[in-house]
Amino acid sequence: MSLVALGFLLRRSRFTSPRKGSPMAPTQPKSGLFVGINKGHVVTKRELPPRPSDRKGKGTKRVHFVRNLIREVAGFAPYEKRITELLKVGKDKRALKVAKRKLGTHKRAKKKREEMSSVLRKMRSAGTETKKK
Repeated sequence: MSLVALGFLLRRSRFTSPRKGSPMAPTQPKSGLFVGINKGHVVTKRELPPRPSDRKGKGTKRVHFVRNLIREVAGFAPYEKRITELLKVGKDKRALKVAKRKLGTHKRAKKKREEMSSVLRKMRSAGTETKKK
């Protein structure tokens, strides 16, 4: 097999492999036949231990504490302050656009806008508690 053909196969397999959490239909059990819809050798599925990569991105108590401490000491970045001001005025869409320009992706921007709006909610609730007393 030539290197070009091998490279093509590698590239093709990268795009056709199912990803974790993909919305594909569950696979049918193999029939033991080598033709048909459920073709393939019948095997028992092994229960593998969880991989360390499965925990990637999961925040621990320590990480949460450190991030909150840094946020408390350092405060907000200028673009985050601008987003909060836009949210106070009620310009949610403009806040999303500002966040998207700064963060690069729509998904990150939505997350940041939600985070800033929750900060505003907490500030408002803290303000009402002090007024009640």
